[in-house]
Amino acid sequence: MIQQSLKDRLAAREVIVGTFVKTPSPIVAEVLALTPLDCICLDAEHAPFDRGTLDTCILAARAGGMDSLVRIPSAAPEHILNALDCGATGVVVPHVRSAEQAEAIAKAAHYGNGGRGYAGSSRAAGYNTVAMAQHQQNSAARTVVIAQIEDPEAVDDIEAIARVSGVDALFIGRVDLTVAYGAESQDDPRVVAAVDRIVTAAVAADKPVGMFLARVEDVPHWRERGATLFLLGSDHTFLLAGARDLAARVKH
Repeated sequence: MIQQSLKDRLAAREVIVGTFVKTPSPIVAEVLALTPLDCICLDAEHAPFDRGTLDTCILAARAGGMDSLVRIPSAAPEHILNALDCGATGVVVPHVRSAEQAEAIAKAAHYGNGGRGYAGSSRAAGYNTVAMAQHQQNSAARTVVIAQIEDPEAVDDIEAIARVSGVDALFIGRVDLTVAYGAESQDDPRVVAAVDRIVTAAVAADKPVGMFLARVEDVPHWRERGATLFLLGSDHTFLLAGARDLAARVKH
């Protein structure tokens, strides 16, 4: 049986659950590949990943059959190229603020005139063992492009962003929205209204939408509203929670 791609599962509105990886170690990626998670997201925006550590973490995830996304440092085409050439399933692009920018990242992630540069020697292309036409076909069928929405300007333009072809999903950065609106809590009415508007626009445009949530208990509410992609917690939170639980159980 051929396993359905993450891209197809997103499009089918399956509930996708992943977590962020903040530690630039292939062992962490390898261990998480043993879990029932649907994917991991290597956080090259906020954690100390370089090209080499991204490469080995993506390698470890692929070896374990785990889809890997990379939250790249910025929307620069070279960051998109690096992650995809290393063999990542897709990219999460932070601070997408307009439909024009969304169109640019979609173009940079796919082959074609003015788009992603081609190298048959990459892991993604099978180190020159896959014909160019076949690799381009595989890439088009499997590459996932996710636009992270976390700025007031993006919320203002969200209906247009949601309609951009080539962007496979929107991802809501609720913490950055909280900061951008000058709010003290992610439950501030302005933040909640912004999240709701993003989800509404995505559903209206038939675009998958997801988010990070600090409270897993909030997932059912947003699933009911139409969200299906949840990148929750991180390897750091797992370590902290496990250590706290162990200490409490022994010292109680």
